[in-house]
Amino acid sequence: MPAEFGRVITAMVTPMTPDGEVNLEATRSLAKALVASGTESIVSTGSTGEAAALSDEETVAVWQATKEAVGPSVAVIAGATNNDTRRSIRLAREADRVGLDGVLLTVPAYSKPPQAGLLAHFTTIAAATSLPCLLYNIPGRSAVNMTAVTTLRLAEVDNIVGIKESSEDFGQIGTIIAGAPEGFRVWSGNDTDTLAVMAMGGYGVVSVAAHIVGRQIAAQVYAAAEGRIADAAAMHHRLMPLIKVLFAESNPIPVKYAVARAGFDAGPCRLPLIEPSEAARALIDAEMARHEIDLRAVVAARA
Repeated sequence: MPAEFGRVITAMVTPMTPDGEVNLEATRSLAKALVASGTESIVSTGSTGEAAALSDEETVAVWQATKEAVGPSVAVIAGATNNDTRRSIRLAREADRVGLDGVLLTVPAYSKPPQAGLLAHFTTIAAATSLPCLLYNIPGRSAVNMTAVTTLRLAEVDNIVGIKESSEDFGQIGTIIAGAPEGFRVWSGNDTDTLAVMAMGGYGVVSVAAHIVGRQIAAQVYAAAEGRIADAAAMHHRLMPLIKVLFAESNPIPVKYAVARAGFDAGPCRLPLIEPSEAARALIDAEMARHEIDLRAVVAARA
């Protein structure tokens, strides 16, 4: 039985060695540290995990290392899909074979399929796996927005259990929440949008900032889930400057730097991603100095 997806899901970076090879030992350590600092489940090799730069063999190895680290009670969701439906099916089946708990169904980048193509792509992948599937709509990276109509049609598929919504279109997100069948959940795909999405009835967040302030992200999410909107709003406003600097440049460039500044060396990004600029580093350093850093506390406790 796959583990339950939590309200606080971290889209985990993929640690690398200094020469740009996947670092599986650091992958295991980071996964454990994230859980200790508030993460309830993990997306492995999503866009934050530099999926586009990993081979299939590296991808599966990262999944296995992550799942080994966190054990059966913490869901690991495979970033297994791309703009090749057949390859996506092979990877989804590999995720099932190696014991993962779900598959992230990301709107394909570059190929720009029509809505009927998205419907066929996702239903075909979902039919090929017994794992729960989480849709991911991110038009800023895919150049295609999956509409509410398409999402709600996909929500009727038995093993499509929710969506990570990063469209920043709150009308669309609200339509999905209002029209979703029972059991279909909506996670905010942007840390900036969590409060608004949860106020409309969303379930949680797939977070980047949870690398750094996971306990605080969890506190905000649970305050909103329990109806303590004023408390959640206060946390939102306090964290927002930090969240924004974590996207000062293309994700995951800033968050990998921030993870290192919190005491955990996740290594460099792979080309074509590069180290953050001097200006971005200064912004991140200054903002981190203003906040309690949950990851730093976990790393220090384990030292």
